[in-house]
Amino acid sequence: MSPVIDSKNIEYVAKLARIELTLKEIEKITPQLSKILDYINKLNELDTEKVVPTTHVVDLKNVLRKDEVKKSLDRKKALQNTPDKEDGCFKVPKIIS
Repeated sequence: MSPVIDSKNIEYVAKLARIELTLKEIEKITPQLSKILDYINKLNELDTEKVVPTTHVVDLKNVLRKDEVKKSLDRKKALQNTPDKEDGCFKVPKIIS
């Protein structure tokens, strides 16, 4: 048995979602949402007892590289093209007052 969807349900959900709906929009959404819930109830009739839960449609593979220690860029070389530097660091304009 499908739940009864009426304008009060729509108004309640819209209030929770902080969405303002006109009366015309509520009248349009009510039968649409009712059809969606009917379809969901139809899906609930299926026997899914032996179906393994799925988190993704396709298998995911982690493609990150290994975390290895490597030599970093020399400070002098990193700062060679900067327009402004101070005490071995990049100097940038203050943006927060």
